[in-house]
Amino acid sequence: LRVVKFRRTGESSRSDEDVVSGEHEVQIEGVRTELEPVELEDGAAVPKEFANPTDDTFMVEDAVEAIGFGKFQWKLSVITGLAWASNYAMEMMILSILAPQLHCEWRLPSWQVALLTSVVFVGMMSSSTLWGNISDQYGRKTVTWHFPHCANMTFFSMFPLRRVTLYAEFLPMKARAKCILLIEVFWAIGTVFEVLLAVLVMPTLGWRWLLILSALPLLLFAVLCFWLPESARYDVLSGNQEKALATLKRIATENGAPMPLGKLIISRQEDRGKMRDLFTPHFRWTTLLLWFIWFSNAFSYYGLVLLTTEFFQAGDVCSISSRRKEVKAKCSLTCEYLTEEDYTDLLWTTLSEFPGVLVTLWIIDRIGRKKTMALSFLVFSFCSLLLFLCVGRNVLTALLFIARAFISGGFQAAYVYTPEV
Repeated sequence: LRVVKFRRTGESSRSDEDVVSGEHEVQIEGVRTELEPVELEDGAAVPKEFANPTDDTFMVEDAVEAIGFGKFQWKLSVITGLAWASNYAMEMMILSILAPQLHCEWRLPSWQVALLTSVVFVGMMSSSTLWGNISDQYGRKTVTWHFPHCANMTFFSMFPLRRVTLYAEFLPMKARAKCILLIEVFWAIGTVFEVLLAVLVMPTLGWRWLLILSALPLLLFAVLCFWLPESARYDVLSGNQEKALATLKRIATENGAPMPLGKLIISRQEDRGKMRDLFTPHFRWTTLLLWFIWFSNAFSYYGLVLLTTEFFQAGDVCSISSRRKEVKAKCSLTCEYLTEEDYTDLLWTTLSEFPGVLVTLWIIDRIGRKKTMALSFLVFSFCSLLLFLCVGRNVLTALLFIARAFISGGFQAAYVYTPEV
């Protein structure tokens, strides 16, 4: 046996020194599939059901901390990232690319084009609570595996299932913030890949093939879901300690780390949280601020993404020839297809996701979560205001690049800050 230290979140008898230090020494051993008989000093053997050398207990969170970050988490990062890129990032970029195309091909009035994008977010809003409750009842893996099949049935079925929940429950505390931020790299990869795919597919095969090819990475994720384990935290809270313990042993085996000795217990939680708890005096102000932060983030980020192609198609509205013309309202059926230059500039603005991730990753632990979000929102707001000025195409692209990089960074900081609060 060897001894390690990790912070306990459960309750157990502790010495005064343990209470002061906030840590508890726990004996751990290499993973084994069953308890073997233990031989005492006088040669007598103790039955294996009584062979546990410690009366300590541990929770899922304790085991995840003790096992640490390893091969299992790397695999999980790639699979979760694939879902993040294909199911969310790529399909959000499709909205920006398809809107002008469908406007022309289907001869839609402007309000119907707006409805095409709005209905997706209405679906997200109405389904978020539904899928959250279902994942609490039937498990994270079950809902995660079934969801991609629904999402590929129709263009409008893109509900934002937060696979980050399953991902975060297998991460030790020290690695959680950086891993959740690094998973956003896959978001950037997904958005860039979608634009590149559109450049190759749209001029020749059309938008229907773009939708079909965009769904293939999500189908790959659906296959890889067979490897995903169910959340050990969900299993233990559902009364299935044996399955949770088997999952933790699997993680320890893949990571080459030992399992904590003792009995796996349920997290000590007297009552399940309710919506009204968010509005108690202790949480009310934090709740309202978080809601405003997420509303502002979503409104700004998706608004900028959807407006980018509109900006490029508007052309140089400040040219001398435009000034001399009488300002008239555009016919709602007027449409323009995206040009090669539009796709190129769209790719440049999409590449801003990468520096947005890297800058946030670099500063979030240096200046803190709140200051990172504040800086991101400030720079985004400044660049957005400059878009009102009469600027050329290159300056417009540069402003969109900077604005998108920083609002993307603010989004990432909110993902880290919210669960910590």
